[in-house]
Amino acid sequence: MQRANRSAVTEFILVGFSTFPHLQLMFFLLFLLMYLCTLLGNLLIMATIWRERSLHTPMYLFLCALSISEILYTLAITPRMLADLLSTHHSIAFLACASQMFFSFTFGFTHSFLLTVMGYDRYVAICHPLRYNVLMSPHACACLVAWSWAGGCVMGLVVTMAIFHLTFCGPNEVHHFACHVPPLLKLACGEDVPVVAKGVGLVCITALLGCFLLILLSYTFIVAAILRISSAEGRHKAFSTCASHLTVVIVHYGFASVIYLKPKGPQSLEGDTLMGFTYTVLTPFLSPIIFSLRNKELKVTMKKTFLSKLYPEKI
Repeated sequence: MQRANRSAVTEFILVGFSTFPHLQLMFFLLFLLMYLCTLLGNLLIMATIWRERSLHTPMYLFLCALSISEILYTLAITPRMLADLLSTHHSIAFLACASQMFFSFTFGFTHSFLLTVMGYDRYVAICHPLRYNVLMSPHACACLVAWSWAGGCVMGLVVTMAIFHLTFCGPNEVHHFACHVPPLLKLACGEDVPVVAKGVGLVCITALLGCFLLILLSYTFIVAAILRISSAEGRHKAFSTCASHLTVVIVHYGFASVIYLKPKGPQSLEGDTLMGFTYTVLTPFLSPIIFSLRNKELKVTMKKTFLSKLYPEKI
């Protein structure tokens, strides 16, 4: 009987933004523009780092890996969301839903792990500059990136297997624009649903909180080291190398905390949908903008590299 119940739901209906019928075209144009800007911004960062030999350093290697994870994360969610905004058929197959959850969690947590690695890189650069080339050797950097991707993959696998091991008896309407954990848990039935919900929540919060605390610890040592610098110019130069990363960390964990640490209570469908927009569309959109504007070396190199192609007589 349990196996029969599990096969009862063969597809899900993504309700998404259908609760805003008169705004769907406006949402489509807005999200499409933000998606294209996200892709373009990250591709420009990757192309700049690849072309400019002076940027072939650990900090920019991690930034390049971060851009790749953001592109893949948005690719897992946004195209499907855009298609649904123009369609009246919002169904998604059971396996397609599981795949979307796996890839979104994999690339999302990879992003968090890479931000943690970037915090460690800044800690070594500022607090142990003489040992930087040893601690952040090409082999060490490759291992840190590989472990970040492996950790993201493990998180995606654990969460997806836990959720889709549950029994879905119907109804099959997912009150979200993507296959996200909370709305899917509401559709699951069986005695093990509360246990799985608490387990998945604990794993996700522990991973995010662990990354955040490691970043916080890195910046505690960084601030202490910067305050010991005698000249104001030296302090400003040291902090400027961390400004873009710190800003992205605040944005990333600020929106993540709203999702994972919000108090339980009655939530409207519209509120959940709009809240989901912040971390699936808005955060990836802001990240390349912040790195491009707040990182002076990257900004200057991008101008030099690409404006020289467009306006060679002005460079």
